[in-house]
Amino acid sequence: MSIPSLPSYPMPDQPVNNRVNWSLERARTALLIHDMQDYFLGKFDTTQAPIPELLSTITRLRARCHTLGIPVFYTAQPPVQPAADRALLNDFWGPGLTDPAQQAGAGVVSPLTPGPQDTVLTKWRYSAFQRSDFRQQLENQGRDQLLITGVYAHIGCLSTALEAFMQDIQPFLVLDACADFSLDDHQMAVRHVSRCCGMSLTTAETLQSLA
Repeated sequence: MSIPSLPSYPMPDQPVNNRVNWSLERARTALLIHDMQDYFLGKFDTTQAPIPELLSTITRLRARCHTLGIPVFYTAQPPVQPAADRALLNDFWGPGLTDPAQQAGAGVVSPLTPGPQDTVLTKWRYSAFQRSDFRQQLENQGRDQLLITGVYAHIGCLSTALEAFMQDIQPFLVLDACADFSLDDHQMAVRHVSRCCGMSLTTAETLQSLA
């Protein structure tokens, strides 16, 4: 019932065809670093693809956003979640991070430790917008574009992209700054975003747009 050990696979890094051609604008965008906690990364062999590439691409994107004054948000599940709060997640994933033996994994991985200028959102459901004031924080800062990075691409990252779209926020999934249960799952998330709710971009394309 818990997340299994996950296989290594080559990080996708080629541009894809998108249904829309939105222009990413630094004054409109925010960066989301989704669920990059030790517990979730620990399901991979972190020495093997796609994890070194994942950490490298997110680090580069975060550095560029800090330089440009683009707000950076994180999501992180809390290590203590009452059963009523965790609810249906228990049926799919068991206690997960809330297992006392796993709670040490609640921290964000050390290469991506949030800085004092970053905002950490408490994560309760797949989407970063659920049970949080994320939408309001974006609106307060005049942001209606969202760069999405992190794990897992076909679950929380995709759910957040879909909900952003439904709240009139343009989602941009950075396809080589995500990781997933498998290459097939990863590619499914990239395709779904590009066809139905946003754009899937490479890190190179994203950095070029923000140059």
